[in-house]
Amino acid sequence: MTTPRVLPSIDRLRQRPAIRAVEADYGSHATLEALREVTAALRQELRGEHPPSLKDDEQAAAAIEHRTVTHLTRTFEPSLIPVINATGVVLHTNLGRAPLAAAAVRRVTQVVSGYTNLEYDLSTGQRGTRSVHAERLLSRVTGAPAAIVVNNNAAALLLVLAALANGREVLVSRGELVEIGGGFRIPDVMRQSGADIREVGTTNKTRSTDFAAAISDRTGLILRVHPSNFRVEGFTERPGLEELVALGKQFNVPVVEDLGSGNLLVGQASQPVSEPAVAASISAGVAVCCFSGDKLLGGPQAGIIVGKADVLSRIRDHPLMRAIRVDKMTYAALEGTLLEYARGRATANIPVTRMLCATSSDIGVRAAVLTTHLAGHPAFEADLIDGVSTVGGGGAPGSALATRLVRLTPREQSTVSLERRLRALDPPVVGRIENDRVLLDLRTVSPEQDDQLLATLRTLT
Repeated sequence: MTTPRVLPSIDRLRQRPAIRAVEADYGSHATLEALREVTAALRQELRGEHPPSLKDDEQAAAAIEHRTVTHLTRTFEPSLIPVINATGVVLHTNLGRAPLAAAAVRRVTQVVSGYTNLEYDLSTGQRGTRSVHAERLLSRVTGAPAAIVVNNNAAALLLVLAALANGREVLVSRGELVEIGGGFRIPDVMRQSGADIREVGTTNKTRSTDFAAAISDRTGLILRVHPSNFRVEGFTERPGLEELVALGKQFNVPVVEDLGSGNLLVGQASQPVSEPAVAASISAGVAVCCFSGDKLLGGPQAGIIVGKADVLSRIRDHPLMRAIRVDKMTYAALEGTLLEYARGRATANIPVTRMLCATSSDIGVRAAVLTTHLAGHPAFEADLIDGVSTVGGGGAPGSALATRLVRLTPREQSTVSLERRLRALDPPVVGRIENDRVLLDLRTVSPEQDDQLLATLRTLT
C-alpha cells in the first residue's frame, strides 16, 4: 500500500466541483475552515498506526472533498426540523404541540415579510402599543371585555399575580397546587410573583366556606386552577366557579382562573373533549382568566389573559409585561387562528380541532389505504387494529379518542430497532410501541401528509 507524501493544497482542493458547490452555499470562510480542519485530521490519520488506504493524491483529494462536504452539511443543518407525528397524541409537547392552521401561516408570511404597525398608531402617526393586537378577536370569541397576550401561560399567571397580588395572599385550594410540566410547579411560579400562597381546604375536598374563612385584609385574590393535566376521582368536592365569584364580590376580592387548555369549542355539536370553556368562565364573572394559545385553541405558543378591562389595565401596565411580551409573528399566527373561530371554521380548518373531531371510521379509511400500499414491505408487515388517541399537552386528562391504528410487525429486526429506524427517516416518522409492535395513528397525521408518509416508509429497507 502507498500513501501520498504530501496532501493536495487547499487552493487545488477549492477547484474541485463539489467544493465549489458548497462554497457557493456556505461561503468561502466556512469552506476554507472546513477544508483546513479536514485536511489536518487526515494528515494525522496518515501518520498513525492504521492509516487509511489512499493510493495517490487524487484519492486523497476525493477523500478530503467528501469529508468536507459532509462536515459542512452537518454543521449548517438546522436542529429544528419537521417530523411526521404518528403517535396519536394530538398536543404532543415534545413535538411542538399545535400545528398551525394554513390561515395562520399565511398571516405570519404576510406580516413578517415587511414592516408592520406593531407599535405604531396609524390614526395619529405616533407610537402605539403592541398589547392591543388580537384583543378585538379575543374579545369576540371569549366574550371578555379586554385581552392581553404574553409568551406562554406560565408567564401569564406570573404576570397576573405580580400585578394583582404582590406582597399579598393568594387563596388557592390545596388540591390545585399542581405541576404543569417540565418540573415547573404552580407554587414555584406563584412565589416568583411576590405573592404569598395561602392554601385552603384539603387535597380532595375544598369548599367555598374554606375560602371564606381564609379571607383577610391581606387577601389579594382567589385563584382557581383547572386540573388540566390530572383528574381527582372518588371522595371529592370543589366549589363551583359561580360560588367563588359570589364570594369574591361579597368581600371585594377578584377571582382569577387558570384554565390552561383554552377551549373555545364548548356549545358546538362537534365538541370533542370535555374541558371547560373560556366563555363560560367569563360569563360566570371572573375578573381574569388565562390559558394557552397552543393547546386546545390550536394556535402559536402564547399565554392569553382575558377579563375585565379595569383589571387588565393594571396588568398591562406592570413592568414585567415588557419581559414576557410576544413578537409580531406570534400576534400574526394568533390572529390567523382566531379568525377561523370568529368565522365558524375552526373545526374544519384548525389542525388540532380537526384532529380531535376526526372519527374512527374516517381515520380507518385512510389507514386501510396506507396498509394496502405497504403490503409486502421488506422491513415489516402492516395490518389494522382498533386503538385510542389522546389529547396530550396537559389537556383533557384521561381522554381516550377511538381510532384505527396501523400496526407494524418487524420481519427480522426488533421492534425497538424498527421504531428507531423510523425516527431516522427523512422526514422522521414518530410512532409509539405497544405490545411489542410499532403503532402509527393517522389522527395526528394530516391527510395532506398521507402520500409523504407512504413514500417515506417505502424508503425503509
